[in-house]
Amino acid sequence: MEAAWTAIRSALSWIYFPDLKWTDVLDILIIAFIIYRFLLWIKTSRAWTLLKGIIVVAFFLAFAAIMRLNTILWMARNLINVILLAIIILFQPELRRALDELGRKNYLSKFFNSDGPKALVENSLSDKTIYELVKTASQLSKDKTGALIVIEYFTPLGEYINTGISIDAVVSQQLLINIFEKNTPLHDGAVIIQKNRVIAATCYLPLTENTDIAKTLGTRHRAGLGISEVSDSMTLIVSEETGAVSIAHRGKLYHNLDEAGLREQLSKLQIVKEDKSLKGKKRKKGGRKDERKKEA
Repeated sequence: MEAAWTAIRSALSWIYFPDLKWTDVLDILIIAFIIYRFLLWIKTSRAWTLLKGIIVVAFFLAFAAIMRLNTILWMARNLINVILLAIIILFQPELRRALDELGRKNYLSKFFNSDGPKALVENSLSDKTIYELVKTASQLSKDKTGALIVIEYFTPLGEYINTGISIDAVVSQQLLINIFEKNTPLHDGAVIIQKNRVIAATCYLPLTENTDIAKTLGTRHRAGLGISEVSDSMTLIVSEETGAVSIAHRGKLYHNLDEAGLREQLSKLQIVKEDKSLKGKKRKKGGRKDERKKEA
């Protein structure tokens, strides 16, 4: 590493940095990357508006320092701890969401995911579950029966599951239609599906704080969007007023889906990367088929 760094410094000898080491460059690159990712996250969240307010306050304090407004500066120095605490409180939802998104990344999956491929299969939606959900949504849409079905992926939803009534049953069209039938004990609230099983019903979900969504959307859509903002789950929503089928996923709402569109959205919760050994087998099979075609 030192030899490589010496070669780089000799190539850039026209720039004079006598005390610069390769660790300093690495330090600068890491900090630059963190600042870049932070600004990207800020730009796409409500924190951007709050940050602009903080910048206005900072400019005001800089003006006070230049003009030597001692009373304002004295108040700022004495309230600095309170201000920092207030910033943490104001940014609490955004900070929680950022840490949650960081935890969803696969950087440490090899260390924390002891089950490996088995856990991926368990969390992935099966073809049968997707089939049952599509048929359920289609029937509920025709009957204009409201429904809210949350599909857990990798972020655990235990705190929301505990607010409902435990069921633990296989996902089926008949079961889900009976749950959401009007004037039944379990129809109010959300159903949560975990590892291809209906795990609980009548669950309470957090409402979204997004003020940009249409005012015509009711509590059911706001709850579906809210749970998608705090987890990587996917929520299937059927409107009671119009019968329209929607999907909430990663803070976005997809409206008026038909069966094909719904199936496409649900397939996002299936395994994308296949095992290398399976790929090899498929290639061999494909190769044999191609050979047979050529022979024919």
